[in-house]
Amino acid sequence: MDTKEILKKVRKIEIKTRRLSNHIFSGEYHSSFKGRGMTFSEVRQYQYGDDVRAIDWNVTARYNEPYIKVFEEERELTMMLLVDISGSEMFGTTQQFKRDTITEIGATLAFSATQNNDKVGLLLFSDEIELFIPPKKGKSHVLRIIRELIEFKGQSNKTDIGNALKYLSNVMKKRAIVFVLSDFMDDDYDQTLKIVGNKHDVTGVRVFDKHDETIPNLGMLPIRDAESGKTVLVNTMSKKVRNNYAANYLKSVDYYEKSFSRSGAGTISTRVDHSYVKQLLGYFKRKGAR
Repeated sequence: MDTKEILKKVRKIEIKTRRLSNHIFSGEYHSSFKGRGMTFSEVRQYQYGDDVRAIDWNVTARYNEPYIKVFEEERELTMMLLVDISGSEMFGTTQQFKRDTITEIGATLAFSATQNNDKVGLLLFSDEIELFIPPKKGKSHVLRIIRELIEFKGQSNKTDIGNALKYLSNVMKKRAIVFVLSDFMDDDYDQTLKIVGNKHDVTGVRVFDKHDETIPNLGMLPIRDAESGKTVLVNTMSKKVRNNYAANYLKSVDYYEKSFSRSGAGTISTRVDHSYVKQLLGYFKRKGAR
């Protein structure tokens, strides 16, 4: 993909996702994610009904009448997008690959954060840390993130979600809003997720294809494993083969849902041929209502 084509694609995604974030998600995002704490605003005279624990005793002694400290929520937040770019994301049997949907969702979330004047960072991973962009503010920074989501080519096709979470835990010392975007065709990340979930506000966004769920009956079919690169001949006429395929898929979904639930993190699941807008909006509304 040459530079002109990349810029054209970036612009196309910007137009689509910015419209969504401006008109649909910005308000929901704002109410869903709270500031990281309370910051001092001013000192004013005590009024009936004020919390006595807020009395500023130094100022009270100076003026010989009660004054209280007033605090307000610190709104500035940091969003981190952890994006799986392993081989299985370059799979799709409908209009686009899983990675295309992940790119759109990532861009929508990034623009929503920008509307709220929050910082956004990006971590692209396979079984290695492929790229880390520290959090910053601004439209030009978000456009760089979108460009990397579109064109970055990883060194490995394999997946290690636990390794990505461990890296995040090491580089992000302050609390952040973390979205992990993947098909979650992986396991052995629950313990690391629990540690990250104690510190950060984590949400898993699982993007899947209809043929991740089931394999159609198409006779003898050569199937290539996107992560190992191996091609095997599979008898899709066999009911046992199709059942085992579906069972393995359900096992990975069950692990994903239970791992995130136990760590106190949220989950979103969306199929590439369905609209992710409804899923995101519903999640934000439920989170904001808590």
